[in-house]
Amino acid sequence: MMSIDPRIIKTLLQLQLSPNVNLQAATNPLQATTGDGSASLFDTLLSQYMTDTSSENNTLAQVMPADALAQLSSLSGMPNVSFSSQGASNSSPSAYDELIQQASAKYGVDSSLIQAVIKTESGFNADAQSGSGAKGLMQLMDGTARGLGVSNSFDPAQNIDGGTKYLSMLLNKYNGHEQVALAAYNAGPGRVDRAGIKTNEQLIENLEALPEETQRYVAKVLQAK
Repeated sequence: MMSIDPRIIKTLLQLQLSPNVNLQAATNPLQATTGDGSASLFDTLLSQYMTDTSSENNTLAQVMPADALAQLSSLSGMPNVSFSSQGASNSSPSAYDELIQQASAKYGVDSSLIQAVIKTESGFNADAQSGSGAKGLMQLMDGTARGLGVSNSFDPAQNIDGGTKYLSMLLNKYNGHEQVALAAYNAGPGRVDRAGIKTNEQLIENLEALPEETQRYVAKVLQAK
């Protein structure tokens, strides 16, 4: 498997912190600087990559050198999640709007962040289960679920409540630094703490200390949000 050039992910995360950049001036995203342009290079690069990287006329291909584009293609690789057909009828974001809003109000977590985590983790499939045993909409491990008071991770109400509670705890732990909280949600707070990461800026500086899966995960959740 091709390893990710951490500079690519760093650039995307940096642009998320300072999204107003001049797309026309950025001939190479690794050298992009902030400006007065209204386009978000983060959104342009990642969303166009997600939809189509094969077209010769693709803006992404125009602004990124071939080697960087090849590295960025690794962004699509996420952990394999097996989906049960039982959850197919409930795989619509709107099916969980009320539960998301309730959890958002209860724990003070942005509803768009909750929805983005669910989209990235399970694709809104309440019956999703990963090979490592993570379950449900927000992919809770059994031990984590028990600690959050979740007795049935496949129950949407319990899963969203527990997952949002966990997000709230991580956001509080890292003083509202959303990117760090997302990294901890994926890799575990212990892994993040051992890397000495406490702020979004430190996350970007020490990105290589985290698993490639986590690097991709943070970028994908931010894009989904």
